[in-house]
Amino acid sequence: MKRSELEHLIRASGEIAADNEIIIIGSQAILGQFPDAPVQLLLSMEAGVYPKNHPDKADKIDSAIGEGSLFHEMNGYYAQGVGKKTALLPADWEGRLVAVSNENTNGVTGYCLEIHDLAISKLIAMRPKDLEFSQELVRHNLIDKKTLLRRLKQTDIENSIRRIAQVRINSFFKS
Repeated sequence: MKRSELEHLIRASGEIAADNEIIIIGSQAILGQFPDAPVQLLLSMEAGVYPKNHPDKADKIDSAIGEGSLFHEMNGYYAQGVGKKTALLPADWEGRLVAVSNENTNGVTGYCLEIHDLAISKLIAMRPKDLEFSQELVRHNLIDKKTLLRRLKQTDIENSIRRIAQVRINSFFKS
């Protein structure tokens, strides 16, 4: 996905949900902070989104411009309507969101996860694709070990999951 495609999804999601603020929590949230992110981090053709002020309308977005929709067929990318609790995130993550708002979003602001918060959500999800994504963030020097470990401590998760995530972080940053 390219930044212009994310902007298109922000605009379309806002129109569908009648909400001028859209939260982006999936891997393509990277495009908020890093519009020209390395291609290895832009492989997903979907963006996980929900309307900030009308989160109950995420299903409406999913139906209109989600996977398998006419929008998806025409554009090759799509929005996945998700819930606010889809991703496990560190405390105060909302205060670190990165705004995307320009003429391409047509008055709708997309709020993308800050890169360390995004990485924590991926490390906690532990799916192979999420771990690969996190390793690429490290490889491209886009995240910092100390910040990750601090954010991990600020995340409300079981201790067993926290320990696994901490081991992964330490292994990713070995020289």
